[in-house]
Amino acid sequence: MSHHLIVGGQRSGKSRHAERLALQWLTASPEHRVTVVATAVAWDDEMRARIARHQAERPAGMTTVEEPLALSRVLREQAAPGRLLLVDCLTLWLTNWLMPAEGQADQAAWRAEREALLTTLVALPSPVVFVSNEVGWGIIPLSREVRAFVDELGWLNQAVAQRCTDLTLMVAGQPWTRPVIASQG
Repeated sequence: MSHHLIVGGQRSGKSRHAERLALQWLTASPEHRVTVVATAVAWDDEMRARIARHQAERPAGMTTVEEPLALSRVLREQAAPGRLLLVDCLTLWLTNWLMPAEGQADQAAWRAEREALLTTLVALPSPVVFVSNEVGWGIIPLSREVRAFVDELGWLNQAVAQRCTDLTLMVAGQPWTRPVIASQG
């Protein structure tokens, strides 16, 4: 298995599908391991409940590492032959960088971390399954900040997809998977 990006709308089944792929990986060999890299931050009761639900529904045999910002470092630290890394999710990771609950966004640090992630993926000894939202199909937001976020997530998804072999679009709980076509420019 190589890198795989799963995108879709909210409640489209992205995380469930990623966990099914991870479970298939686990059962394929007794030497296989799965580490879930969770990027969510529990800033309010609703988010705490979402995180708890994800943890409770996660299949047995998967370890979890929580990291809201330093994704490239955690991927390098956790990567190993026979270990699949499941990143859930790029959207929240980007939110933590560009819309931090406390303080201002550090654009320079974000750009450096984004490039570190993209560089890390090329030589990582583990396959990675990424989960991310597809938010560009909705209404164009009125605020400049939200438009910038939607643009940045679209660019991030494109850049990650170019480093993956497979892309899955989740629609109503159903996966539509195809190989990634190399960028022409």
